[in-house]
Amino acid sequence: MMTYDDYECISFSRDGKILTVTLNRPDVLNAVNARLHTELSTLFYDLQRDEAEIVVLTGAGKAFCAGGDIDWMQEGIDEPAGFETTAYEAKQIVFGLLDLEKPIICRLNGDAVGLGATIALFCDIIIAADTARIGDPHVSVGLVAGDGGAVIWPQLIGYARAKEYLMTGKLVGAAEAAGMGLVNHAVAADALDAEVDKMAKRLAGGASKAIRWTKVSVNIGLKQLAHSIMDTSISYELMSNLTEDHQEAVNAFREKRRPNFTGK
Repeated sequence: MMTYDDYECISFSRDGKILTVTLNRPDVLNAVNARLHTELSTLFYDLQRDEAEIVVLTGAGKAFCAGGDIDWMQEGIDEPAGFETTAYEAKQIVFGLLDLEKPIICRLNGDAVGLGATIALFCDIIIAADTARIGDPHVSVGLVAGDGGAVIWPQLIGYARAKEYLMTGKLVGAAEAAGMGLVNHAVAADALDAEVDKMAKRLAGGASKAIRWTKVSVNIGLKQLAHSIMDTSISYELMSNLTEDHQEAVNAFREKRRPNFTGK
């Protein structure tokens, strides 16, 4: 049986063929720090080797994932060479999600922001609590939406809508997200577990090879897109990490004020 003893920021629980994977930093809304980012870069490859047939991905506490941890962002500014590791890991997260042959259901229990939104949207089926919101506000912290948002948002809701959300960074509620096809279903928060369980058991009771290989076939186009876009989008994000606007956004977040962007 696959073990996950080296994971500190992610927890795991089994129910027969179904493995539930939980981002587990609830005190900071599961915000991604360096450790969680590294764990996410290996997670989906480890899940491929696991004997479970269905994966449910969720977050502990109130949020699914609040995106990048602000202290980690400052570390990236202070030591920009370290961003090279982050860039490589970011590609591994997206490629790992796309290479995972097993169906992965996102149990969107709360807000999914930035990288959290990217991870949620690359899952195969997304079932959201109607209280959840989803968005990619990289631009709000002076960064390019380089870690997968530029790949997946246009495929789900079209280029015009995707550019509006990615260039403004605004969040969209679960019901509206379901209406435009960004997520599969928005359900009452108290019905989320039942709906996720029903979907997971339906898939677990199906013809597993046929289901897996259907997913693999559908993902071929997405994998081609990701491999053609990610090097460039991550490079632009790396460049934006060096801008004065990004530092200003981090300062403003800490000082609880609106940033004053200058385009530098």
